[in-house]
Amino acid sequence: MKQEDIRDSLSAFISKMENAGLQPIVVDTFAYYYRKVVSGETGLLCDSEISHVLPDEIADFDNIRDYAESGRRMMKHAVRITLNGGLGTSMGLTSPKSLLEVRNGKTFLEIILNQSQKSKVKLALMNSFSTHGETLSALSKINPSEFPMTFLQHKFPKILKKNFLPPVWPRNPELEWNPPGHGDIYTALFTSGMLERLADAGIRYAFISNSDNLGASVDESLLGYFSENKLPFVMEVAERTPADAKGGHLARYKTDGRLILRESAQCPESEKNAFRDISRYRFFNTNNLWINLKFLKEIIAEQKTVRLPMILNPKNLDPRDKESPKVFQIETAMGAAVSLFEGAAAIKVPRSRFFPVKKCSDLLLVRSDYFLFSEDRPVLNPDRRSDKVKINLDPNYYGKIDDFDERFGAGAPSLAECESLTIEGDVRFEGSVKLIGNVVIKNTGKSQLLIKEGTVIVGES
Repeated sequence: MKQEDIRDSLSAFISKMENAGLQPIVVDTFAYYYRKVVSGETGLLCDSEISHVLPDEIADFDNIRDYAESGRRMMKHAVRITLNGGLGTSMGLTSPKSLLEVRNGKTFLEIILNQSQKSKVKLALMNSFSTHGETLSALSKINPSEFPMTFLQHKFPKILKKNFLPPVWPRNPELEWNPPGHGDIYTALFTSGMLERLADAGIRYAFISNSDNLGASVDESLLGYFSENKLPFVMEVAERTPADAKGGHLARYKTDGRLILRESAQCPESEKNAFRDISRYRFFNTNNLWINLKFLKEIIAEQKTVRLPMILNPKNLDPRDKESPKVFQIETAMGAAVSLFEGAAAIKVPRSRFFPVKKCSDLLLVRSDYFLFSEDRPVLNPDRRSDKVKINLDPNYYGKIDDFDERFGAGAPSLAECESLTIEGDVRFEGSVKLIGNVVIKNTGKSQLLIKEGTVIVGES
């Protein structure tokens, strides 16, 4: 694009954002990324620019237990910030994912509230423009003893792929916008006044995690390690398995040795095999982060914003309509801030701190006896047969939550002795069903297959 065309196009975006009431810092941040997009930048990060991280280069959770007492003293200076901006559209949800029932009649939100109350750590929710209203309504009904603080994630306008102009979609104007990824949290903390509010309350440390990660909590040892070592930023990472090969991984810049997070969308297509090489890139980001708010405030004061590596996501304007116009969504990942904080670190944590529910198959496992719940925390059943159960559910019948709930209306089957489960076709389960070993259930018929109450299915060992 010619410079004058870029100016005209950017002017249209700026007007759109100002008319929507977005603050200047948000407009400036979008403009920064927009210029990168129209200049042809893709946000890709090549193998030639990074090196892998060895286990002895980062701390290990198993070696920091002695920091627990220090962490207990720092609890009054900590806040738990939960990312609550997702609608869970991949599971067919149209309301906040945190309001999905998980276990024992409790939603993600209720479990998080109970965890925070028991640990006596302040709680803050970062809502999106799509989740804010329903979340506040749910909180009013739950009526917790202490209401969490809330602040809003910003929004960016989508960019038409064909001409780099703002889209106009009269049938649903909200679809002209996209959440700018959870990397927006740093700007949102500042513009909402939450950063000042926390500082005034004596809060120095923030633990940030996703609402759907049931393993996340403000751990005393981790808080103690973080505070005692005066670290500005810590990313919790875990060992990658083949199942994690598509997720973002930890690496280092070759130029200055700083840690970097590379997401799948930032990897060139020709290097995808290297990206998925778990023997080389051994650690993935759990999206459990620890931030020293004093350091964050200093970065914002110095740079006026927090500019993270750009992720450019190609989408349809209406994600449910493949005939709708092609657009780009500018997004950032909050874990990418690891490269901005001098002295940032990573720590290897056990998988018990990473129980995300991204699909209905994850929900089935969490609702089963493969997990036990102790004081609103999921704990792996000590009597389970396998450390990893691979579940493949036919997306035509189990991909959306309504279909899933209908077929497991009497509860999840017992999976404690299950090693893998594959279901093809339409299958409905009655109560008290037990699955053992590697179970495959196929229904090629037109009518639904019923697994009757008390059935025990033994697959291959």
